[in-house]
Amino acid sequence: MTYGYRRVLRACGGVLACGLILTGCSDAGDDGGRDDGKGGTPSAAASSGTATAQPAPTPSKLAFTADPERAPKNEAEAKRLALAIVAGPESWGADYVRRTPYLSADDYWPVLSAQCTWETGTRPPTVLHSVTAYGEIPAQAGRGALRVSATVTVHRSETDADWEMAETLEEALRCPAQRLRDGERITGLMSLGSPFGVGGNFTAADSLREAGSYVNDAVKGEQTYSWYQSRVGQITVAAVVKGAPGHVAKEVDNAQIQALVAMVGRAEDSLEVQS
Repeated sequence: MTYGYRRVLRACGGVLACGLILTGCSDAGDDGGRDDGKGGTPSAAASSGTATAQPAPTPSKLAFTADPERAPKNEAEAKRLALAIVAGPESWGADYVRRTPYLSADDYWPVLSAQCTWETGTRPPTVLHSVTAYGEIPAQAGRGALRVSATVTVHRSETDADWEMAETLEEALRCPAQRLRDGERITGLMSLGSPFGVGGNFTAADSLREAGSYVNDAVKGEQTYSWYQSRVGQITVAAVVKGAPGHVAKEVDNAQIQALVAMVGRAEDSLEVQS
């Protein structure tokens, strides 16, 4: 990765956090039973709900260029790449640890049903590999367990990755209330997409955010649900948090952005044309 672009990537975490906000900064979150991408209609700038992206000055070009020779050609190569990119607890912060199980099963693929319930489906042929890493800040001293997850999905092509980004945006419109699993759900879900150079996105070809309220029957009150996702070439990366009582909004949001930007940087390093 070129020095200039690497410097921009590091600087853009805070900008991304501001540019993709829907209803204010998040204060916590997790995988939510849905861990990675789907399919849809490519439309990077589409949005649902009432949020709108505010245009930002567009750089003359996106400094990153994917090298077709470095793209994974099969499932084994895609798996190695996904595992090298996915954000572990160290990418989120010092307080985060691994959950058990730590990684999703190789064939795991979540699907949002017509009844707006997340279920286990079959991985589509357009996806070479997908992996989710689960982490948390354990409950302690009046703070609830804050659960997070990071997902990397390696598609066969950039077009396939675009379909996933578009579908993720559309899911919030189709199902603003979703059942994650027994006793867990999200409500009031909204989504906003920002292609490169728009809405503070200077880190990836395409980025989006979903935000809503997280309800866990075992925890009193509503918490914040937040999902950030970006696309780099044929790869999508996502960082997800489910709220928990006692956690500072700014700190959790910064950790989420930090994990996302770390994965974007690794994806860039893995696919960029070598100078």
